Amino acid sequence: MLALQYRLTAFAVLVATLATSVSAQTKPRARDLGVPFDGTPGPNNAITDVKGVEVGNTTLIAGEGKLEIGKGPVRTGVTAIHPRGKASNDAVFAAWFTLNGNGEMTGTTWVEDSGFLNGPVMITNTHSVGVVRDAVIAWKVRHGSPDMEGYWWSLPVVAETWDGYLNDINGFHVKQEDAFHALDVAHTGPVEEGNVGGGTGMICNEFKGGIGSSSRVLDSKAGGYTVGVLVQCNYGSREQLRIAGINVGREIPEHTVWQSDVGSIIVVLATDAPLIPTQLKRIARKISLGLGRDGSYSGDGSGDIFIAFSTANPGAVGTKGLHQLTMLPNDSLDPIFLATVQATEEAVVNAMVAAETMTGINNHRVVALPHDRLRETLKKYNRLAQSELAAPRLWEYGDRL
Repeated sequence: MLALQYRLTAFAVLVATLATSVSAQTKPRARDLGVPFDGTPGPNNAITDVKGVEVGNTTLIAGEGKLEIGKGPVRTGVTAIHPRGKASNDAVFAAWFTLNGNGEMTGTTWVEDSGFLNGPVMITNTHSVGVVRDAVIAWKVRHGSPDMEGYWWSLPVVAETWDGYLNDINGFHVKQEDAFHALDVAHTGPVEEGNVGGGTGMICNEFKGGIGSSSRVLDSKAGGYTVGVLVQCNYGSREQLRIAGINVGREIPEHTVWQSDVGSIIVVLATDAPLIPTQLKRIARKISLGLGRDGSYSGDGSGDIFIAFSTANPGAVGTKGLHQLTMLPNDSLDPIFLATVQATEEAVVNAMVAAETMTGINNHRVVALPHDRLRETLKKYNRLAQSELAAPRLWEYGDRL
């Protein structure tokens, strides 16, 4: 019966995630609260602003109270990112980078050697990497076609962060069908943020964390390309948290969890700029600078692992004949580097703004970033966006503790 409850919970959440336009209208994001950011976002301010990219989530929330391993409480899930959409079997140029290696992202050995990412990027909790990896293979087999090079084998890219403070992580509640759901319901348009998908049970800077996304559109003189970022943030100490350059963490010191930099962050970057793997490797490294703006110093216990891909050059992985590729010269990459830093910085803040206070196993409680306190802090240091100083509020930003 309890297993059925989990599946029904997942189904209910999946139905809810389809109403993305309603969610976008009713849930504020960082910019809606007056947080100032540099750069120009795309129409959704999300990784899906890169044409073809689709994102799906399965969210599992069930039970409360004392931890009973195998029964709950459950606060976890799966997030899926399709580089060219779920209907495509065309690989993309890709590269990955680990800033601190206390974590996992499977399949990266072949990404490193081949320069290609063939299939989705999945994100879940630390102890569900195996089942999600196997589910991706089963999902691809079910779709009945080999990869673009004719192989009937797969090395899926599956990443993780640890949600064991809130979730019965050793209960192995993520099942194959949950990964299937995330893959199948993936969509373009607004991206669900906060306590969803793989980010359901995550903690960021000792506030509730989770999934966040942002994008930047380059000036036409720089090619007009789009850079999109999605994060699953589960890292950081409150004392180091910076938003818009202000040490917000010290201004809101209550209800901490670790009082140290504990956890991890997975970052997925997409762009339509024509880039080859060596260039994408350079871009993946630049993600680190965006996290630094938010106060991360990538602690010893943190798994900070990033992957970047380009949707340009379709068909590049084919096996026959010569391949004509388009690529930017290296001296044209600076605007993309900057967009990467900016979008990463904002995606993390979007995750915290969207997340809601959650109570999990053994009544462990992690509070959400209080919107009113954030606004007060930015106003105190004259960092609240000018258009927000006298603007009427569209949402009630009351204390969410």
